[in-house]
Amino acid sequence: MKYAVIDKHRSEYPVNTLCRVLEVSRSVYYAFKQAKPSLRSQEDLAMRANIVRINAAHRWAPGAVKMWHLLNAEGIKCGKHRIIRLRKLENIQTTRIKRFRAMNAMDRVQPPVPDLVKRGFKVNVPNKIWVGDITSLRTKEGWIHLAVVLDLFARRIVGWSMDTTQAVALPIAALSMALMQRKPETGLIFHSDQGTVYGCNEYRALMEKHGVLPSMSRKGNCHDNAVAESFFSNLKNEVMHHRLFTSREEAKAVVNDYIEVYYNRERLHQTLDYQTPVSVEAAFGVPK
Repeated sequence: MKYAVIDKHRSEYPVNTLCRVLEVSRSVYYAFKQAKPSLRSQEDLAMRANIVRINAAHRWAPGAVKMWHLLNAEGIKCGKHRIIRLRKLENIQTTRIKRFRAMNAMDRVQPPVPDLVKRGFKVNVPNKIWVGDITSLRTKEGWIHLAVVLDLFARRIVGWSMDTTQAVALPIAALSMALMQRKPETGLIFHSDQGTVYGCNEYRALMEKHGVLPSMSRKGNCHDNAVAESFFSNLKNEVMHHRLFTSREEAKAVVNDYIEVYYNRERLHQTLDYQTPVSVEAAFGVPK
């Protein structure tokens, strides 16, 4: 500790003075400076380099325990407490957002409903079948979540919402936007996965109020909701590839531009014979 103080202040005061004040032998101090780092110190430096490398490769997400498993998977053996200590030296702190509260009380979640779509994704009229899903986007401020509602007729996004949590308010806001803009007739089918938010009482009540029939994919089968999954894939490939948003507000602005300006109005869709969703709806008589 005394040697570190000398190193820190040697540009301000003579080494002789610092050694005398701290009661340290000048010869011992210089011997210390010339000594090679211990084997343990060298191992720590190598370990710190590996921690920094793996942390970057895994998008700054691993905590200490996961980092320990990742190092072990590469054949780098070490203890958990050592990883914690070395992470602190590198000032590595995993960002964690508050998880949404899981609604696991049985009186708040209704049982899954049958799949009314059965992968029948080609629809001949607007507002007959909507599909919805939720994805997460990473920013430097933390995660932000996106819920969408898509009309299968022209693959148009008719409702969407973004928030810092995946609580039921997120998909409710997206569905409410779609209902307000489209004003569908009774009998519209809304299809989703079996996520808790889509099965909760609040969400089902909103659908029932507007005469919307719920439909759900089979558990763990993403192909049953392939169109919504495809939209998220396009979004991430065309907007987010090798990109990290600086803030949640930037993410919102970029997603808004992608959906409202590009995806709905400018992007040509192969499934629509290389037309845009808006042009397909316009040909059918749906107002822009």
